[in-house]
Parts: sequence; structure tokens; C-alpha cells
Amino acid sequence: MTKADLIEEVSRVVEMTRKEAEVIVEAIFASIVRALRTGDKIEIRGFGSFRTRQRQPRVGRNPKTGARVEVPAKKIPYFKPSKELKDIVNNPSAAPAPAAADPAAAN
Repeated sequence: MTKADLIEEVSRVVEMTRKEAEVIVEAIFASIVRALRTGDKIEIRGFGSFRTRQRQPRVGRNPKTGARVEVPAKKIPYFKPSKELKDIVNNPSAAPAPAAADPAAAN
């Protein structure tokens, strides 16, 4: 699924314009990035958590020349899925039906 597919799905499920759905999806992504930049952890119950991990500096090799290259320390984003998400992915028949997925069911 691409970002465009996600925006399309949100606009269809929530019955709003594609532009409004795009604003919502962009706001969610921007919030996650902003929190990770400041070192915060994002936890979405039933889905998973986002956090950063610190990588230590190391010596790498240029694959083309074989020369040694100093790789600096850096933070990398990391996603850890929740147990519930793992269970749903591994056992699709146990997946709860999303409440907003079928607007006709609400009537």
C-alpha cells in the first residue's frame, strides 16, 4: 500500500474529499516524525510503537574500492509491532472487523 492508497482508503471510509483525507494523513505522519526527532516514543495501542535507536560509530568499507570509511553515530527510527497486530497478521480469521470499514452496517 502506498501513501496515495492510504489517502484514498481514508477518504472512502470516512466519506470525505481526497484533499481532506490527505491533510489528515500528512498531519499524522508529521506528528510521528516530529515526536521521533525530539526523542519521544509514539505508542499506538493495538498497533505498535515507534521509537529511535542509537547506532554507534563504526568503520565501514566502500564496496567499490574497499577503502575504510568512518560511519558516524546516528539515530534510526524503529517500529515494534504490538502483540495484537502480530496475531492479526498471522491469523487473519481472528481479525476484528473495523467499525468504520462498512458505512452501510451503521444504518
